Amino acid sequence: MVDSASNAEEALLLFNPEVHDLVLTDNSMPGMSGVEMAHVIKLRSATTPVVMYTGKVPDDRSCLDLVIERPTHLLALKEAIEKLVAEKRPDKGARQAKPGNSPYDDFARNHPQIRPAASP
Repeated sequence: MVDSASNAEEALLLFNPEVHDLVLTDNSMPGMSGVEMAHVIKLRSATTPVVMYTGKVPDDRSCLDLVIERPTHLLALKEAIEKLVAEKRPDKGARQAKPGNSPYDDFARNHPQIRPAASP
């Protein structure tokens, strides 16, 4: 299921970890920032991946699983999201990765706009 929201507050009202496999956000939003929203998402569901697709990369990326800096090709975004979702669902044939060696790390190395989040 894909839901969209016009701001972080609306997104948090819609978010349900039983329904949503991943959260995609920007950092610059009206009201609460994308990083602030990501912190709330992680408090509610630590295992839900949060991807930030932004032109303004935040200093604090501790609550983000992946940062993709704009501009970048939308296929790079699509592939990165597919890899994160596959990692979350090991029953779908994806291998379980160790921290720092996730399936999207090799992909990210070949796309400089994609920054795996630093380990907390």
